[in-house]
Amino acid sequence: MRTTKEKVSEGILESFETDGKLNEECALFGVSIISNEAAGITYNGLLALQHRGQESAGIAIINDNSILCHKDVGLVSEVFSGDELEALPKGKTAVGHTLYSKTGKNKKENAGPFVTEYLTGRIATAHNGNITNAPEIREELKRHGLRFDTTSDSEVISSLIAYNITKKQNLINGVIEATRELRGAFSLVIASGDNKIVAVRDPNGFRPLCIGRNETGYAVASESCALDVCGFEFARDVAPGEVIVIENGNIISESVELHKKEDNRGLCIFEYVYFARTDSVIDGLSVYEARYNMGSVLADEYPVDADVVCGVPDSGLEAASGFSAKSGIPLAPGFVKNRYIGRSFIYPTQTQRDTAVRLKLNPLAANIRGKRVVLVDDSIVRGTTSKKIVNTLKNAGAKEVHMRISSPPFRHICHYGTDIDSEGNLIANKMDMDRIQAEIGADSLGYISIEGLKQACGKCSLSFCTACFTGNNLSE
Repeated sequence: MRTTKEKVSEGILESFETDGKLNEECALFGVSIISNEAAGITYNGLLALQHRGQESAGIAIINDNSILCHKDVGLVSEVFSGDELEALPKGKTAVGHTLYSKTGKNKKENAGPFVTEYLTGRIATAHNGNITNAPEIREELKRHGLRFDTTSDSEVISSLIAYNITKKQNLINGVIEATRELRGAFSLVIASGDNKIVAVRDPNGFRPLCIGRNETGYAVASESCALDVCGFEFARDVAPGEVIVIENGNIISESVELHKKEDNRGLCIFEYVYFARTDSVIDGLSVYEARYNMGSVLADEYPVDADVVCGVPDSGLEAASGFSAKSGIPLAPGFVKNRYIGRSFIYPTQTQRDTAVRLKLNPLAANIRGKRVVLVDDSIVRGTTSKKIVNTLKNAGAKEVHMRISSPPFRHICHYGTDIDSEGNLIANKMDMDRIQAEIGADSLGYISIEGLKQACGKCSLSFCTACFTGNNLSE
């Protein structure tokens, strides 16, 4: 279940998922092919990546050295409903973006991609991550006469790249020079007016980015699942610090050009815990396998006598399978998920909001009545949603509910794209384990250890950032 923000000015809550889980910044998709199908392919790619950003969507198409971009707030299917997709020009190069707005309010102007014009051309830039020195870069660019229309750090990145392309009189050198100035997390897909796609991943590899190919050309995506559904065979991950240039359906340049990584930071380990789709493979490790392993480790670290194991849909399901297999406790579905409640479902009163979890996750009483249940979920952030889910199971007749969490306790703000607004709101900073257990109403509680989580994700080719658990950004 993904969190959305209260629209205070409207006086309503736009989703039942009020304060339970984290959000990730956004999703990227770009394509360079030899046929005029870039818009439709990019649309399908964004649909596959909708889980990474649900507040806005956009697609920019390169057509006759011009860039036409359509973007707006809403889901991909909402932004491109009716004639919007058909109205996009036929082109061979496109870049798409879905957003969860962390820096900047959720409005059309802050949606991506960002189209930036400069003296000799134009670019469309899509960004996933968070730039920690964006305010300083913005002020420096303002001193050089650049104007900004939004509060998004993605606009800062696009403007910085355009500024450096002008200085260097070269697309690739301008991209490299600009991204060397950035600090924080950034995966980028940039489309130029001359039909080039540039894919960039920051030197630490905080956020995923991969490339795929088929007989018509190449695609770049935040996750491999989008390549699969669009008919591209996964080729490889973009390496940390790498810049890849694609033109007319061919890779014309591959190089690791950016500055060295900072400290010992690496891929955000929460990609495997929650953010990524289960059928994706990131940096050599299947997301499904990682989550299954987390459940297996949890069964070793926090065994319990119980009758049935249930996962909280969706990202708790694989960990529940691993817990069941390792413990020998039967696995059974504990909830029926209503997949037809969209983001615009509103709850004008607090009473409705308090009971809204049942509208999306209704307990399957036949599997839990009178039983001792192991309930596996991916995280506890503020504790509100966990309390509601445990209470729902007990009201449906569960004899006991033993909560098992496939991530360690969240204690720290993330500066690299994960939505944790205040450390004071995190339940692990307000209560010890016994008090959290009592607060959510569980009969026992166990979080996977950091060492156990790393063990579960051991096949990943990169080191990890675990700053939200440890506070020090170090993976070791």
